[in-house]
Amino acid sequence: MTWTDERVEQLKKLWSDGLSASQIAAELGGITRNAVIGKVHRLGLSGRTKAPSSSAPRQRKPRTSHMLRVSRPAIRGNTALAQAYAYDLDFEAEPTPVENVIPIGQRRTLLELNEQTCKWPIGDPASAEFYFCGGNAVTTLPYCAYHSRIAYQPPAARRDKRPAGRS
Repeated sequence: MTWTDERVEQLKKLWSDGLSASQIAAELGGITRNAVIGKVHRLGLSGRTKAPSSSAPRQRKPRTSHMLRVSRPAIRGNTALAQAYAYDLDFEAEPTPVENVIPIGQRRTLLELNEQTCKWPIGDPASAEFYFCGGNAVTTLPYCAYHSRIAYQPPAARRDKRPAGRS
């Protein structure tokens, strides 16, 4: 579709009459709304003003008192190096992890695993030192009691272990 002089004049008239780009496209036929918008911009036609009803300010809802607003300084530019905000929250200290030493005789390869052995992987699978725990698995679970406590934590316990800076 090419823009002829007659179609451009009709576009200008319909635009000044306040029709939308979709309405103009339907009126002209054979062009899309985006083609109309592009031509309007290339012609430099003035934008139209909003209806008087939309220019009146809207009533804001009153804020409820339970909302907490934290005042933060306005930061422009790269915020990656912006200051971190200090919070006065006390978190429980992380319990020190107990090192679970697995005896060499208990360790299993993939081919040695069965229904009664713990299938918790230890180490990097690409290395020669990789093995599975091999301890006695808890009934109906694939892991021993120690690794089951690690694998199956309640959601609240996982949430409590998040770093303080994340929300």
